[in-house]
This record gives sequence, C-alpha cells and structure tokens, in this order.
Amino acid sequence: MSCHRKSALVSSLLIGAFLSSCSSAPPPLPPLPPSTDLAKIKKAIFVNPYPPGTYDHFRAKNYPGTTRTWKNESLLATANSLNTHVKIDISDQRGFLMVGQEVAMDYRVSSGRRNKYDTPPGQFLITEKLKDKRSNLYGTIYDAAGEKVKSDADSREDEVPEGGEFRGAPMSYWMRLTRDGIGMHKGDVSSRWASHGCIRSHSSAVPIVFLKTSIGTPVSVEP
Repeated sequence: MSCHRKSALVSSLLIGAFLSSCSSAPPPLPPLPPSTDLAKIKKAIFVNPYPPGTYDHFRAKNYPGTTRTWKNESLLATANSLNTHVKIDISDQRGFLMVGQEVAMDYRVSSGRRNKYDTPPGQFLITEKLKDKRSNLYGTIYDAAGEKVKSDADSREDEVPEGGEFRGAPMSYWMRLTRDGIGMHKGDVSSRWASHGCIRSHSSAVPIVFLKTSIGTPVSVEP
C-alpha cells in the first residue's frame, strides 16, 4: 500500500472516530425525586440583593403578586389627612398611601371583575367614611331556617324566600368614591379583579388608610 493510500486511510479512520465521539449524546440527567418542590428550590436559589426592610427589597421578589403590605413606618408617623393621597394601580392590583410623592404604604387590592364590573379609572375624592358598613346590593340570601340559599346574591335580582333574609356583604372601613356605590373597603384580596367594582383592600392596610385620610382626600385610580 502506498504512503498516500495509508495516509488517506488513517485520516478517514480519525475523522470517523471524531464524528462518532461528537454524535454521542451525554447521558441524561437523573430525574428529580417525585417529592421535589421546584418552588422551594427556586426560593432557595434567589438571593435578594437589597437590604431587608427597604422598599427595593420588598419589590424584588413576587411583586406585585404578594398579598403582603410594605410600610415606611417613619413616614407613616408623619401621615395625616392633610398631607396624604391614595393611588390605586388596577393593572398591578396594588394600592399606595402617599405622603407627597413618597410611598408610605404599598398594599394588595382586588378591584372589579373585568368586562363586567370594571372599576372606573379617574380622579376621585373620598366623599363618605363609615367604619362599619354592609352592602345593600350584594350579599348572601338565607331562608327562614337560617340556611344559606345563595351567596354572591344581588338584592335587585334575587328573590328572598318567605321568612328569609338578605344579608349584605361586609364592607368595613368604607370610603366612598362615586355616587353609584364605588369605594374602597376591607375585603378578600386573595383573587385579583374579583369585586363588583369596589376596591377591596388588604386587612393589614385599610384601617391605616381609613385613619390617615378624610372626606376630601384625593384618590387616583389608574388603569
């Protein structure tokens, strides 16, 4: 065999070995145990780069989805009905108690159900404040025996059985914004866009908003 043919044969063998080694896929990684909680793994990996207690730290993780409330305690101490206003962000479902241009408190809200009970955007003033209030439109219907007949009832449409009762939904810390019954109040915020148009506010925040505002306090609702 000539040197040229030997060289070609060796080159062919080397190329074949190289291609064979490249085409061999690495062995697959073993599957995670069934009990593995990926959420906990992600949580363990995440390192918040901001100092604990700061607003940046609060917003760095699971925001705006968190139901937690952030408070600037030193700023809240200076807040009163003369220097505060409220901002509601519908898209993020967050409420903000503002002192001037600074955020004194950031909290979770739940506004009106989309395409049916949308919360109107715009600029409003608080026109009524009641610590204890129940809705006269929405609530639960009970029969004469006290058994629940219908939840999420509408008093204008749903009939109350003889001897029964319509019990309006609680709307504690009520702050009216419109004549037709839109306002801010304490309520369940575990689901977003879930109300009949009002702005439900988290229980950890709404008593403070109620305390730090007054009739005439401006409220901006942003879509």
